[in-house]
Amino acid sequence: MSDIEIPESHPRYRSLLTRHRIEEGVDKGITSKQGLIAEGRGEAFDYLLGERTLPAVDEAERAAAAHLLLAERPVLSVNGNVAALVPGEMVELAEAVGADLEVNLFNRTEERLEAIADHLRDHGAGEVKGLTADGRIPGLDHERAKVDADGIGDADVVLVPLEDGDRAEALAAMGKTEIVIDLNPLSRSAQSAAVPIVDNIMRAIPNVTAHAEDLRDAPREELARIVAEFDPERVLADAETAIRSGPMGDAEADAARTED
Repeated sequence: MSDIEIPESHPRYRSLLTRHRIEEGVDKGITSKQGLIAEGRGEAFDYLLGERTLPAVDEAERAAAAHLLLAERPVLSVNGNVAALVPGEMVELAEAVGADLEVNLFNRTEERLEAIADHLRDHGAGEVKGLTADGRIPGLDHERAKVDADGIGDADVVLVPLEDGDRAEALAAMGKTEIVIDLNPLSRSAQSAAVPIVDNIMRAIPNVTAHAEDLRDAPREELARIVAEFDPERVLADAETAIRSGPMGDAEADAARTED
């Protein structure tokens, strides 16, 4: 944390905590300055969603856990904002589902790659992929096309939080099962995902981990049923309805903000 201490009683505690984590990420060379803009955009959508996890989104988080547990080669993609906001939580999820962690950046430099990998290791990660970059995602001309051949390149299920739309579409075109965390249900990322999670990443990752731990001993038939019954269109429609209603149009959301 920074030198600024935020009392948990502050009505905007969670929002302010997120902002400070992003600021620290920039100071540490983990997050790009553009990440500040991306965080602000996400915060606006989260406010309209009532800063809570919708019931349909919780179902998406459960389906995501089932997908990851069923996967043969699951990979969790990490960019600068993800590393700044939920490094320990990503490590915990990777351990819960047996997934690899792979760094993938748009504003890619060796210094940032190493800084993020070290940051993840500081939070308990073992091997961190993404530094070899001996594979490519077809159809992309920018730096996010670079992946590890034995990581995202070979993955069957990929969790891609806070994703660029074109890369999300390209991964889907490769036939990978894609789990996307994006607070905008109308984004290309959310629209192209097999499992769109329209939620704040600081809620979403712990929720997916909790579901994974709950389902860890479930038979594969049950996991397959959860995956088969999941409806991504319902998640997107419910999230869009909540956003159009706005925070003042939903009593439950208003109560949730008061509790914060």
